[in-house]
Amino acid sequence: MDGSLGAAAAELRRTDRPAAMAFVNDAASEEALRDGLSDLLTQALETRRGGIRAAIGALQRAPSPHVLIVDVSAEEQPLTALGTLSDVVEPDVSVLVIGESNDLDFYRAVTRGLGAAEYLARPLTRDTVARHFGPFALGEAPAVEGVLGGRLLSVTGVCGGAGASTVAVNLAWHFGQSARRHTVLLDPNVQTGVAAFLLNIQPGAGLRVALESPERIDALLAERAAQPVGDRLHVLAAEEKLGASPSFAPGAAEQLLAALRRRYNFIVADVPFAPVPLYRDLLDAANERILVMDPSLAAVRDTLRLVALPGGPSQARRPVVVLNRLGRPGGLSRRQIEDALHMKVDIVIPDLPRQIGGAASLGEPAVSRSGPFRTAIVDLAKQVAFTRLLDGAKSGRLTDDGTKAKSRWRWVEWLR
Repeated sequence: MDGSLGAAAAELRRTDRPAAMAFVNDAASEEALRDGLSDLLTQALETRRGGIRAAIGALQRAPSPHVLIVDVSAEEQPLTALGTLSDVVEPDVSVLVIGESNDLDFYRAVTRGLGAAEYLARPLTRDTVARHFGPFALGEAPAVEGVLGGRLLSVTGVCGGAGASTVAVNLAWHFGQSARRHTVLLDPNVQTGVAAFLLNIQPGAGLRVALESPERIDALLAERAAQPVGDRLHVLAAEEKLGASPSFAPGAAEQLLAALRRRYNFIVADVPFAPVPLYRDLLDAANERILVMDPSLAAVRDTLRLVALPGGPSQARRPVVVLNRLGRPGGLSRRQIEDALHMKVDIVIPDLPRQIGGAASLGEPAVSRSGPFRTAIVDLAKQVAFTRLLDGAKSGRLTDDGTKAKSRWRWVEWLR
């Protein structure tokens, strides 16, 4: 055992092996890989076109990288190609596979049968790459997540009037009403929050009670305190008097979230950034932070500060940045904003004052109508939901010839 560990340690010190290489077939996958892994790798990701066939040809003549990403989407017999790859790479390579199939049996054949470290189906997003491929890029075993349990998404405006509440409300509505996932919209601002108002819901007193007496929180109380918008969308909000001084108990956020996660698939929290312990606890507990900015210089400054804020233990990488109201008179252009941020924004929402204002006046979500706003919210949902390959998978073939996959890769014992 000690000899093997010593050999492995010596292998890691080799300087002739790249840290990570990717062989992909399309520009979109290449961009998602670069964006998802750029903050995690000590060296730049080396990418080449041509998929797994290019990988086989290149690695017959060159040292294997520690992490190898191969695209099998263009292969008629992807499992056979992966078996061929196993004959040309070094035994300790962490192989990460990209493909077209969203089939559960194919996933099992690639990972359990052939021993690949992970598999993702196209189209890739920056955040699915960071979440599922990122731990291998860091040389770590990925954290095991429970299959059940709600995913907390915090939505924060980087400055006043950026539109964070509008984004939070419409994102929650999309998850609950369109995607049919059990969703709760949490507005922890118990005095001036507007989430319930935007959905024409009368908030109750249950949220304040839960936060002041967290020992009383359970899944049933959390559900009863939330107001229904539909059978799969609830709103948990309050409207306390402006002169009131709620006293939230330490640890209240953790206990409230534990109860909500047992009941809902998604928790969308409209969390202001302010020196309030409850807000900071929610930001730290979020699985994904979403920052909403407008096209102003002040928003650029505050976005940079919030992006630099340390992430919580469940956050794979930097927050998702939503540029709202692009094209507003007097506002900065997208290019100016991205140049100032030194990064690309993830989602762009054009300036739509008539549509958004009309929806708010009627208490109807703007995402319920077709158009650029709905397109942007749906794109945002895809980025932050981390919908797994296993969701909705159907049975299918195990190998290229319809027979059970065999463990053919020489490095399978290193990966397990």
